[in-house]
Amino acid sequence: MGDLEKFWYVIKVISGSEKKIKLYIENEIKKNGVSHLINQLLIPTEKVYQIRKGKKISKERNFFPGYILIEASLIGELPHIIKNVTGVLGFLGQKDGPVPLRANEVNRILGKVDELAEANEEMVEPFIVGESVTVIDGPFKNFNGIIEEINEEKKKLKVIVKIFGRKTPLELSYTQVQKEN
Repeated sequence: MGDLEKFWYVIKVISGSEKKIKLYIENEIKKNGVSHLINQLLIPTEKVYQIRKGKKISKERNFFPGYILIEASLIGELPHIIKNVTGVLGFLGQKDGPVPLRANEVNRILGKVDELAEANEEMVEPFIVGESVTVIDGPFKNFNGIIEEINEEKKKLKVIVKIFGRKTPLELSYTQVQKEN
């Protein structure tokens, strides 16, 4: 049997259960012996972090909640097998069948996924000018200050801290400060 042409499709699934459903799909594919029809199953994720109690917590967040991407040749029983997996709501597309993603959409999504994998982690809790923060890292650890400027591009803050009774501006990264409660 020659190589079958494979396209990217989008599977709608119950949001929040993507990883579990991906495993169910992989198990069904193996059990039914149709793994040769599939190149890959993908859940696009991005890394984000939050600061909790002075510690940086890294977390993966789904980039497209409720969707799994599949690169496959949807022939024979394969679409039926996938649709019958617990948690799968169906394929994205028209009523008469799944519609493959266009090449430019796939490149954009995969490019975004690669970019997110390589990119520095994104801050989930945005800072606000005038907000009080505590320095949690560096030589000024445990000092309190007020945010004067925010540089989103460099992920830096200009914080005014009182040192020996004088207001002193400090340039700190997002990870060096924590919002005061």
